[in-house]
Amino acid sequence: MPFKIKRIYEDYEPTDGWRVLVDRIWPRGVSKEEARLDAWSKELAPSTELRKWFGHIPEKYNEFRKRYYKELDNNPEAQRLLTDLRSKSKDNVVTLLYSAKDTERNQAVVLLEYLEKK
Repeated sequence: MPFKIKRIYEDYEPTDGWRVLVDRIWPRGVSKEEARLDAWSKELAPSTELRKWFGHIPEKYNEFRKRYYKELDNNPEAQRLLTDLRSKSKDNVVTLLYSAKDTERNQAVVLLEYLEKK
């Protein structure tokens, strides 16, 4: 699989390939050197309004997913960045980095799904 997701707090591994942070806000306690990013794509993150509405409440996840898909579909800049990610994944693994504590219900999980479906 050319895409994978990982918490930014996990150690860097050479197998991460091209590393892109998909959070709108810089993760607490992580220096830019530690992050070892190739890109920070804030435009791929959910809007501030959607992020605050979701609040990582598990019961809201399915609705969050639907709303986030809609945001991605309607954001030309996000579509351009997604095209860039797909082209990079042809030659390399692309790791989507996120900071959420919930490893099963977060924007990177949704974004990975979105990339694989579209």
